[in-house]
Amino acid sequence: MKFIKKPFILLSALTLTLSLYSSAMADQPAPQEKSTASNVSNPVVTGPIPSSPLGDPSHNYPQLATSIDLDKYGYIEEEFFFEGKAARYSTAQAYEIANPISTDHPYKSRMLVRRPASPEKFNGKVIVEWLNVTSGYNLDAMWMSSYDHFLREGYAYVGVSAQRVGVHQGDKAGEPTSGLRAWSPVRYASLDVTDGGKVVDDGLAFDIYSQAAQAVLHPVGVNPLGNLKPEMMIAAGASQSESYLVRYYNKIHPLTNIFDGYMMYLGTGNKLRTDLDTKVIKVNTENDLITLGEVAARQDDSNVLRTYEVAGASHVGGGSDYRTNILIRDHLPVADISVCQKPALSRVPTGYVVNAAYEHLVRWIEDGIAPPKGERIKVQSTSPVVIARDSNGNALGGIRLPQHAVPTATNTGMNSGGGFCYLFGSHEPFSAEKLKSLYRNHGSYVSAVTQAANDVIKQGFLLKEDAKKIREEAAQSKVGK
Repeated sequence: MKFIKKPFILLSALTLTLSLYSSAMADQPAPQEKSTASNVSNPVVTGPIPSSPLGDPSHNYPQLATSIDLDKYGYIEEEFFFEGKAARYSTAQAYEIANPISTDHPYKSRMLVRRPASPEKFNGKVIVEWLNVTSGYNLDAMWMSSYDHFLREGYAYVGVSAQRVGVHQGDKAGEPTSGLRAWSPVRYASLDVTDGGKVVDDGLAFDIYSQAAQAVLHPVGVNPLGNLKPEMMIAAGASQSESYLVRYYNKIHPLTNIFDGYMMYLGTGNKLRTDLDTKVIKVNTENDLITLGEVAARQDDSNVLRTYEVAGASHVGGGSDYRTNILIRDHLPVADISVCQKPALSRVPTGYVVNAAYEHLVRWIEDGIAPPKGERIKVQSTSPVVIARDSNGNALGGIRLPQHAVPTATNTGMNSGGGFCYLFGSHEPFSAEKLKSLYRNHGSYVSAVTQAANDVIKQGFLLKEDAKKIREEAAQSKVGK
């Protein structure tokens, strides 16, 4: 992955939010009766909003609009504004169902929709991502991880800007201009998720997220999905957004019941209540266990929860220029990995496990077919967290993708240095001599990768389409030549 050497936007307040929500298990409340989404307000939707060409200096186009040729896949991308009045919730108590602190706060935000152009392509499933704002902009981490899979299978995708930073970062003098309003005053000046500055936290974000989903599920007036009719709504979020989804699941979902299932990616050390019947799959990396508290937050698999831990993977991974190229186009900050102590960004592609997890979650919801259970990464110590490793420094246990099971490098979730290096993990390629000792020739390496891919397919953590890519990459590599 190529990176421009620019300093990180360090958002200390956002970093703190990763630890604000306690992972300590409290007494669970009694099971709640299943409610409906009828008690979620339906916002007024406007759009699709006209756009200038991507990269236009005016920024009069959707922030982080995809660079994928969607037309090639029979997809379109459109942006909508939605507005209404939201309740402000406190989510400080881990499992107590939330009550609004106050109500009737006016707001206006946006959703970014990528969907099949025709009903024939649509599989009926909608991924509703709580966009991640840790870097100050609206990162579509779940799309970035799985867009190949979404396009292949006919999912609709909706990215929701729910949090204050994603909309208002740059409103104050001296702040980076990465929030929507500052990034494009031409396009986004009317957005406001703070009730004119009266709400200084993210208390409105939960209701805003619910109302965005309501606008998709039960459209009134403008339908963000055009002529598509959703059959299943899946809430999704990564990292900081995952922590908000845990709070949403624990405290808001019993009130709304608007989502059929949850995909939680890159956990930050928070536990889920155990008295709901809505299915959840969590996918974590080695990095999340070491640094972000997921060892302490581990919960047993159950009739509603599966947790998958991907060995060798890092919170932020490498191997693709997709994100970097869009950040450059949109004049948003790009990470400087040269400040990291070790070569940064693990090359273990966790997104492949996420893709498989989506299919398991759908079958679990539709047909009651429980997903496979995944082996957890082996941990030698929990305080501090020490992961068991082989002689090459690679983690033992966990879900072992071919890039880890048939290694050509040491890939870990460990690193240090400036900025967010602690989230980048490391990638240290083996020497030519080491590779020669492991794989006598190119054919033996490709054969080993093929066998490892077949093993993970049988285990249920790799789709055949993604395994094909892995085999092709191995065939095109120089290992053993």
